[in-house]
Amino acid sequence: MFNVVRSWIDRYFSNEEALLLLLLIAALLVVVVSFGQVLAPFLTALVIAYLLQGTMKVCKRWGMSHLLATVLVFSLFVGSLVGILFFLLPAVWQQTSQFFYELPRMAKEGQTLLLHLPERFPELVTEEQVRQWSKQIGDELAQLGQLAVSFSISGITGVMAVLIYCVLVPILVFFLLKDSEQIVRWFTSFLPNRRSLLDRVWHEMDEQIANYVRGKAVEIVIVGAVTYAAFVWLGLNYAALLAIAVGFSVLVPYIGAAVVTVPIALVGYIQFGLGNDFLWLMVIYGIIQALDGNVLVPLLFSEVVNLHPVAIILAVLVFGGLWGFWGVFFAIPLATLFNAVVQAWPEQHQDLSEGKE
Repeated sequence: MFNVVRSWIDRYFSNEEALLLLLLIAALLVVVVSFGQVLAPFLTALVIAYLLQGTMKVCKRWGMSHLLATVLVFSLFVGSLVGILFFLLPAVWQQTSQFFYELPRMAKEGQTLLLHLPERFPELVTEEQVRQWSKQIGDELAQLGQLAVSFSISGITGVMAVLIYCVLVPILVFFLLKDSEQIVRWFTSFLPNRRSLLDRVWHEMDEQIANYVRGKAVEIVIVGAVTYAAFVWLGLNYAALLAIAVGFSVLVPYIGAAVVTVPIALVGYIQFGLGNDFLWLMVIYGIIQALDGNVLVPLLFSEVVNLHPVAIILAVLVFGGLWGFWGVFFAIPLATLFNAVVQAWPEQHQDLSEGKE
């Protein structure tokens, strides 16, 4: 038994680079888990800067200097941020408030629908089941009411946090764009000169995560914009709120689309009933989801490593449970990082063994 364990340790941990990589990953996990809330503005700025690196490279290929490209890209970012804060967020906030205000009426209409189910489908639904469902709806509404009250009480703190983000994040984004090369050189100066394994994993994951983050951001914008245009054309209530929910649902493959279908169907049924308008709503929404999964995703993520659906769902559950929204957002690239490390680890050891022979 001792020889088996020793041979396994020699196989995977005899290389100093492997141990260093393991220590770096462990240290990064400890820092994020322990200081994730404190470092949230920096992590947010880091993600945004990562998103903007592609535009920076395009500007440089057009002959711009690094400083000019930084100023131009940062100006576009600030302009987009101002547009979101002063145009998109007020509309979403208004629709969210209206949605919570009308939620009790919608729940009562849903309960009325439930009461007619035993008459229409006596072999499938009983009156006892309808009473249980109605009680569950009432309990959920009570919890939502408590949530709304607590949210309104903590509103001042939330506004202050938003103001802090609006000041700190743009400043951090500017310096991360302007001094990205110096920051990378400073970080790598602490690493050993002989780091072929680290370089291999870094270059692979830098490309993978960059492609994924930028592709996912583009997917959110396209899916959200197309969904919003379709909902406005159909005259659906809460079009902006539901379109944003559909856009962000692409962050969680398979699960997100199924979850966001429920409020869309509920709002559509209460507004249109079981008529042609409701049918058109669900058909158009289904077409958008089909085009996203079969056309847009292959175009945007053709260079991203494909993972098994089970691995994707497990990554979403694990990293989402650890880090919430950002864990869900980075679930796939983190799973890809784990896969790349696992694949590179034995190969590096084998390469060293062959070199010694």
